[in-house]
Amino acid sequence: MTEESKYEAVRSRDARFDGVFFLGVRTTGIYCRPSCPAVTPKRENVRFYPTAAAAQGAGFRACRRCRPDAVPGSAEWNVRADLVGRAMRMIGDGVVDREGVAGLARRLGYSSRQVQRQLTAELGAGPVALARVQRAHTARVLLQTTPLPVTEVAFASGFASVRQFNDTVREIYARTPSALRDAAARGGHGPAGRPEIRCSAQAEAGGVTLRLAYRGPYAAAHVFDFLERRAIPGIEEIRGEPGARTYRRTLSLPYGIGITEVDEDTGPDPEGRGQGQGQGQGWLDCRLHLADLRDLTTAVQRVRRLFDLDADPYAVAETLGEDPAMGPLLARTPGLRSPGAADPHELAVRAVLGQQITVGAARTLAGTLVAAYGKPLAAPDGGLTHVFPDAGSLADAPLKELGMPESRRTALRTVTTALADGAVALGPGADRDETERALLALTGIGPWTAGYIRMRALGDPDVFLPGDAGVRHGLELTGTTAARAQHWRPWRSYALHHLWHALSLTPEKG
Repeated sequence: MTEESKYEAVRSRDARFDGVFFLGVRTTGIYCRPSCPAVTPKRENVRFYPTAAAAQGAGFRACRRCRPDAVPGSAEWNVRADLVGRAMRMIGDGVVDREGVAGLARRLGYSSRQVQRQLTAELGAGPVALARVQRAHTARVLLQTTPLPVTEVAFASGFASVRQFNDTVREIYARTPSALRDAAARGGHGPAGRPEIRCSAQAEAGGVTLRLAYRGPYAAAHVFDFLERRAIPGIEEIRGEPGARTYRRTLSLPYGIGITEVDEDTGPDPEGRGQGQGQGQGWLDCRLHLADLRDLTTAVQRVRRLFDLDADPYAVAETLGEDPAMGPLLARTPGLRSPGAADPHELAVRAVLGQQITVGAARTLAGTLVAAYGKPLAAPDGGLTHVFPDAGSLADAPLKELGMPESRRTALRTVTTALADGAVALGPGADRDETERALLALTGIGPWTAGYIRMRALGDPDVFLPGDAGVRHGLELTGTTAARAQHWRPWRSYALHHLWHALSLTPEKG
């Protein structure tokens, strides 16, 4: 986009670009999202920035009306497979907070200087500044949703000291931590006047209640249907009836175990145009119960990936909408997403279990695996009883409980061994091409399994599975062929889900 086209987006308060770029207003010293409801500033007073960190680095503080720190993440980081895209996904997962810039660089395979230079050149901020923005947002969530003392909030957010925490909050929000908490108690501020964080009784029980923002239309029913059909007994459950369901699952996080709950009922966008079906931004209500609040940032990012909340449905529609085969499918189900994974290692195991059997059979096998090798919770929470077994514990397991061919058990051990020793990387910053090659080199792993893992575990929006039975039937139904998929790049994963959805069924895989 040119600066003039960005300004036109600001003039029209176009929420499609929230998170894609930010604007700083020189006369007020604040930065906003493009859809900010405030009076549009004059063009000569506006500066544009690719990230919130760049705007903050230029001396701007966050707008209290539109909360630019709470926008959905840019879909660009899901599409891009280069150093910057991989680094942004890792920073989102909290790698810099846990391992520092040196750890980020080591995972990327570059020097710290190279990572710093490239991120600063393209995004206007280095990894520390980008992580700092994320820490500040986490701090605001904790201040406004929990009764934790300010000192505990500082360290739970990832800050190295209380002084650093206080200085950062004042700089970004122009308020002290106590003032931010008081504002929430009075009703707070959220996008277009709606609180994006909700305080509730959950806070008293040690939970955090918040709203996970997304842009554009969101086909929540499809996502919940998809997850419900695959819900593994013991680690996942769906409560309620369609339209008002709640998805619950356990999470294995860096500092402990967590439980998340996400509601199907979507919130209205900032302009109030319906339940998440307008042109602006909506949200899903989420509740997180964490053993250690330092896991908040990581837990939020993993839930966002599972529900594909950083997708750009407008970009998908622009590419697929004019296609003779895809156009009618998009019109019928706007905002259809490509669900990711809360635990990439778990997804890899699911994919192997699901080879050449139905979704229901794969779900049953996975439940048996969890009951035999999963880590039990200290106390069951409804239908949640375990955390999914880690790759290391499965690598040497006999797996005799699983009623499947020995060749499949061998493939499962091979994959989990490769995950445990690092031969296959499925982290948020993994090189997708390299990972797929490594998977295909393993005994028992074919193109469907590798592609399915790439799509869901690595969040690749451009995967197509021509050998999938559901895809073949979907292509027949729409009167097209697999060769047409080349025109659907870089959104072939979404085209694949539209083909599955067109049949009102999912592929006969796990």
